[in-house]
Amino acid sequence: MAHVGTLRAMTPVFTGGVPTGFLDPAAVPAMLSGVVVEKVVGFIKLATCSASSDGDLPAFSCSPAFITPKEEYMLKGKTAVVTGSTSGIGLGIANALAAQGADILLNGFGDAPQIRALTQGLAAEHGVRVVHSAADISVASEVVAMVGQCVEAFGRIDILVNNAGIQHTATVRDFPDDKWEQILAVNLSSNFYAIKAAMPHMRSRNWGRIINIASAHGLVASATKSAYVAAKHGVVGLTKVVALETAHSGVTCNAICPGWVLTPLVQKQINDRAAREGISEGEARMRLLADKQPSKAFVTPEQIGGIAAFLCSPDADQIRGTTLSVDGGWTAQ
Repeated sequence: MAHVGTLRAMTPVFTGGVPTGFLDPAAVPAMLSGVVVEKVVGFIKLATCSASSDGDLPAFSCSPAFITPKEEYMLKGKTAVVTGSTSGIGLGIANALAAQGADILLNGFGDAPQIRALTQGLAAEHGVRVVHSAADISVASEVVAMVGQCVEAFGRIDILVNNAGIQHTATVRDFPDDKWEQILAVNLSSNFYAIKAAMPHMRSRNWGRIINIASAHGLVASATKSAYVAAKHGVVGLTKVVALETAHSGVTCNAICPGWVLTPLVQKQINDRAAREGISEGEARMRLLADKQPSKAFVTPEQIGGIAAFLCSPDADQIRGTTLSVDGGWTAQ
């Protein structure tokens, strides 16, 4: 008796420019007989196939008898705003979402030629539309206008990644008041205003992904980082509230908590430490990792991007209000 189901396919093999390939035999249960496979899920798409069993060995045939390159991307037709995305973690996330077919609104600093090269390069590499917003994330009205720019450019906003962040280190006694206000505005308040502006658009389609880039410092503390730690703890709290308020909808909200990622922000801390302690940059880098991150290896922007893309997948539909630590064991101590 025929049965409709799905199979996963292996990565395709191209011979002489012609796409060819094989189904993974392990994906075909040997006990199934006369199974009609309606679709294949994974990185490639395949026409209708049939599978049967002959003793312990599964057999299958496909028509047409080749595997076609991927035709549909997970985020095709969706749009994403990624703040602080002209370098570092934000650019890694923008690349990962664009690779899945999402149109991208970049935000961040850079001169005109740099921004033009970045937007054109991202668009050409992934075949998506890319625009840039120069919004100052510390100003609420500009954050709201940035979300509006996305809707105007693409007709919608489906994914919001609040990534922009700044840092200043000093003891509480010596911490400048203006730096405190600036860090909370960029690292925390901007998330609130962006979420508030994007939420109606997501709710109207009953689908959305809000991803807040918090930090290991959203879960634990370090001396001399009062504003940053306070802001990132606030981001984790905001994430939980938004997740509860959207729990009965297709909108999810989660936070990624990276440890040390070698970004311009962290590189400045390395340089400052090298100067302060009179050591080389390489030694300062290793000491920074050894202090907090047991793996003694930096997290990469690409790894954070991969996790953000996963949170946009159907597999993450019921991941809500949680923190995903990517910190080389930092918060396991």
